[in-house]
Amino acid sequence: MAKRRIFNRIKAVLAEKGKTNIWLAEKVDVNKTTVSKWCTNSTQPTMESLFDIADALNVDVRDLLVSNK
Repeated sequence: MAKRRIFNRIKAVLAEKGKTNIWLAEKVDVNKTTVSKWCTNSTQPTMESLFDIADALNVDVRDLLVSNK
């Protein structure tokens, strides 16, 4: 079975900030299931959503992504 790649760090940043999926869902006006899928990397947020997430968490958008280097 192929290993699922991790593209974002949303779950890690939420934990670092002491925030929950439900809190983020309310802040960026999406369903909590959507946030859960982002946190498990089963789906990825749009670029617009990624910037909204960064704003809500008060982090640089690059902090939400896994580096390819």
